[in-house]
Amino acid sequence: MVSPSPTPELLVEHSDYILTITLNRPDRLNAISGPMLSALSKTLQEANIDRDVRCVILTGAGRGFCAGLDLKDQMSGGDGSLQPGRGGYQLFDLHNSPPIVINRMDKPMICALNGAAAGYGMDLALGCDIRIASEHAKMGAVFAKRGVLPESGGCWYLPRLLGWARAAEVAFLGDVLDAQRSLELGLVNKVVPHDQLMTEARAWATKIANNAPLSVQATKRMMRLGMEETFEAAVDHIYLQLLPLFQSEDFKEGLAAFAERREPVFKGR
Repeated sequence: MVSPSPTPELLVEHSDYILTITLNRPDRLNAISGPMLSALSKTLQEANIDRDVRCVILTGAGRGFCAGLDLKDQMSGGDGSLQPGRGGYQLFDLHNSPPIVINRMDKPMICALNGAAAGYGMDLALGCDIRIASEHAKMGAVFAKRGVLPESGGCWYLPRLLGWARAAEVAFLGDVLDAQRSLELGLVNKVVPHDQLMTEARAWATKIANNAPLSVQATKRMMRLGMEETFEAAVDHIYLQLLPLFQSEDFKEGLAAFAERREPVFKGR
């Protein structure tokens, strides 16, 4: 079961099989602090095994989605160099950092992009399965202008989402992309008026949550695995995923609902 909000900097709301996680440091444009990293990882890990969670929405409070890591929490005392382990950060923890946890999630994730997503914040957004953007949203792949690189997923996601040439354009130029340009490139699925963002995100999440959760989660696993294997191997793995689905109550409910011309009611069993 997902715990209540573990820190005031991370708000958690759970209703109707949808878990909404809000980054809550609006005065810092939701720049990620060390405690936020730990809390976000813990909440996502709990959501992934909670049968009452069928879809996760990730968004930000205020006018920004996430301005990246809070560099003030990482600065050393004297020379201005960055100390990745300072302030409780887990940047290189391959088991518990949020980008790794998000990539391993079987539960579908929607990013409700309410404002600017820069650096680490952009990588978090790219890790979600679906991105719905406010008209005020921006994507800032500004790593090359800061002397670093997309270290938390961007280097892996961008070529897969955009193809090599477009990914190179975004990463090498380091431009800030507005919502419309992000849509044109394929970085977001849809752009909506700002005051309709959460309504739209929740509508998508509700549609997902109303589908058979075991099926949705198996589909996500196979899509993720299929990006790294041959077609023949994917066929074999998908068949192995089908066998337990055929034995599930939800499969029987799906067939019955079709035959009876009604909407199915899935239980995730």
